[in-house]
Amino acid sequence: MLCNREIKFDVFLKIALSLGADYVATGHYCQKETVTDSDGKNIYRLLSGADGNKDQSYFLCQLTQEQLEKTLFPIGNLQKKEVRKIALDQDLVTADKKDSQGLCFIGKVRLPEFLQQQLKPKTGQIIEIPRSHYETPAPDKELSLEELSFKRRYQRGDGKVKGSHQGAHFFTIGQRKGLAVGGTPDPLFVVDTDVNENIVFVGQGKEHPGLFRKALKVTEAATHWVRPDLKLEAGETLAVMAQIRYRQSLEKACLHATEKFLYVVFDNKQSAITSGQFVAWYSGNELIGSGVIS
Repeated sequence: MLCNREIKFDVFLKIALSLGADYVATGHYCQKETVTDSDGKNIYRLLSGADGNKDQSYFLCQLTQEQLEKTLFPIGNLQKKEVRKIALDQDLVTADKKDSQGLCFIGKVRLPEFLQQQLKPKTGQIIEIPRSHYETPAPDKELSLEELSFKRRYQRGDGKVKGSHQGAHFFTIGQRKGLAVGGTPDPLFVVDTDVNENIVFVGQGKEHPGLFRKALKVTEAATHWVRPDLKLEAGETLAVMAQIRYRQSLEKACLHATEKFLYVVFDNKQSAITSGQFVAWYSGNELIGSGVIS
């Protein structure tokens, strides 16, 4: 029984088990390993796929131990070329099919086109935020976790109008294409959107300071541990590798737990940290937890 990553996994699993299935097998490029704790209880580890270019563990960062127990990843230990050879040997029609780049559950259409089909256009302003808008902290000042993870908010008066758009909801932080605004020395990138006011804020160049943050935070309620036995208590820290989007390389970071938040502080500033997306953290090649970015 195969499932697609966009299907609500827990619902799919419950249906499969209610129909008498013992396990659900998915086509994700990730692996599972079972270890035993000191009390003889099984612990299920969610591991990266053997094919680093196709690893999809990030998509499953919200799985629970109960779900992992009943899940199989039959191709996770294979390279993509090996999977294609197996498909070819079995004379499957998908053996030479191109990798999907769209939204699997709605067919051959990319996300921007899908949103434009579903949402009404609404004209708004594109406002450029100059680099002079940002203050450079003193080199000897030690910033708090809250300051490091602070998400800057912009207003109309913070910059100049450079053009118009057809809906702030069509844009994401870090986006370059689709702005249709020229005449600037460097390309414009989206640094933030205000859906309520229907404004897209942009900055010149991929190194614009509005794109970068050293840290992010996740509320305690939005924090999930695939490995509950590794959960941090308030005041504890843990060195990890972290990822804020699919196909991004893992970055060195440190988790800092407080009573209300879990802070992820990166060694290097990260571009286009986006609220509402998942951050996942790894110990070695094991995904041990995740959370929704505030």
